[in-house]
Amino acid sequence: MTASAEEPPVIVVGAGLAGLSVALRLAPQPCVVLSPTRLGLGAASAWAQGGLAAALGADDSPALHAQDTIAAGAGLCDPAVVRSVTAAAPEAVRWLQALGARFDGDEGRFDLGLEGGHRRRRVVHAAGDGSGAEILRAVLDAVARTPSITVHEDTRVVELDLSPDGAVRGVLTRGPRGTELLRSARVVLATGGSGGLWGCTTNPLTATGSGLALAARAGAALRDLEMVQLHPTALDVGVDPAPLVSEAVRGAGAVLVTGSGERLLSGDGDLAPRDVVARAVDAELRRGGRVLLDATGGVAAGFPALVAACRRAGLDPDREPVPVRPAAHYHCGGVLVDDRGRTTVPGLWAVGEVASTGLHGANRLASSSLLEAVVCGGLVAADLAEDDEHAARWVAPGRGVTPGPARPLPARAPRWLRTLMDRHLGVVRDGPGLALATGTLQRRLDRVGLDGLDDPSLVALLVARSACAREESRGGHLRRDRPGTDALARHTFIDRAAVSAPATTTVAPPMTARRSA
Repeated sequence: MTASAEEPPVIVVGAGLAGLSVALRLAPQPCVVLSPTRLGLGAASAWAQGGLAAALGADDSPALHAQDTIAAGAGLCDPAVVRSVTAAAPEAVRWLQALGARFDGDEGRFDLGLEGGHRRRRVVHAAGDGSGAEILRAVLDAVARTPSITVHEDTRVVELDLSPDGAVRGVLTRGPRGTELLRSARVVLATGGSGGLWGCTTNPLTATGSGLALAARAGAALRDLEMVQLHPTALDVGVDPAPLVSEAVRGAGAVLVTGSGERLLSGDGDLAPRDVVARAVDAELRRGGRVLLDATGGVAAGFPALVAACRRAGLDPDREPVPVRPAAHYHCGGVLVDDRGRTTVPGLWAVGEVASTGLHGANRLASSSLLEAVVCGGLVAADLAEDDEHAARWVAPGRGVTPGPARPLPARAPRWLRTLMDRHLGVVRDGPGLALATGTLQRRLDRVGLDGLDDPSLVALLVARSACAREESRGGHLRRDRPGTDALARHTFIDRAAVSAPATTTVAPPMTARRSA
């Protein structure tokens, strides 16, 4: 390909809410969005049933919202990031409204919902449990109206192209036009999560941590990868992926019961943080019991996605409790970024679920993922718009083609890997199980080398090594052999250089990638 001396557009890898928020906020600056599927398909954002948390009620404030977020994060949140994001939440809702998102409520008032870990009603929903789909619809409509955004569909990024000094200078893609090298000194990872690595997940099965693998292979630092949030209420009807039952259903009055009809959790326990509820559900299942969600008495009627999923399985949630179980839902850890979304690799930004911003800590507060995608998408776009550093160093490369990697690029994780992750990196973990999982994956690495190892296996190995390094129980990481929580909170770090060695831990708060003044 022939490159121009002119600075090329920003490249955004991923077409969910986080990536498209960056692209829209960048306008009219040119931007290329690379979507691994047809636009709007396969994005986890559209699957989000919970809404967007924002302090909009008369009895609420961003300060209270921040306190609840930090409490849920179990010591690993960055308080400055939390305060920044919760303060920006009301504006994020208004921005989405301006794009055309239709939220529940009337006469300009929001119908605010209550979800686990929140002490106030502050969750803005759309169509009951269809928030993600409605928000993404509005964003996609806005993208279609924005001429500065170019979308390449069915295009996967298989490698980040780096200069000799380790800075990003483009991406290698595979798509309808074959293998292609797209040049840019500014690349944003917005690739979503890794839930598809687990046997029971609420995520698209293609969500196997591709962005984590890209970043790791490029030498970026990764943080707290062991912190994978399992949602306590996935519909347990043998469907893969498992249909999510929104936390808002419990907020509206549904309760968890055992197979004998007794309340699983007393008092307000049904609305405890997700890690607490998931552990209670898992414990009952391990005892050989059943856990059901009782949304009878008219509660289920307000949640069309729940009703539809149940009816597809031959269940009627209006008349009978429905079976639920925990499922891999959200990756709280990710690529380490600073408060502008910059990673430790020059020219590489990360946003959304793939990034570790410091907002979620060890356990994400309900309805914070869509919020983070919009707010941090705006912060990344602002930094890109003001980024003279990379524009100044951009030098157009000569003609040339970078060969593609020899490793396999599966769209989904194999069954053996998903079983391994469920068994040893689920709700409850222990040292022997983590050692077994790590050893299994390490032997695969030893056989084929890093360049030959497929991305799902690489990400699983990074998660397992990080979990081995955390010899305590905290947030979403519960070890039966290490049930106590350390007095000092520590972050777990790992990168490409440490892929064959244990991850490191550092007392929090750590130094971030490059924190702006």
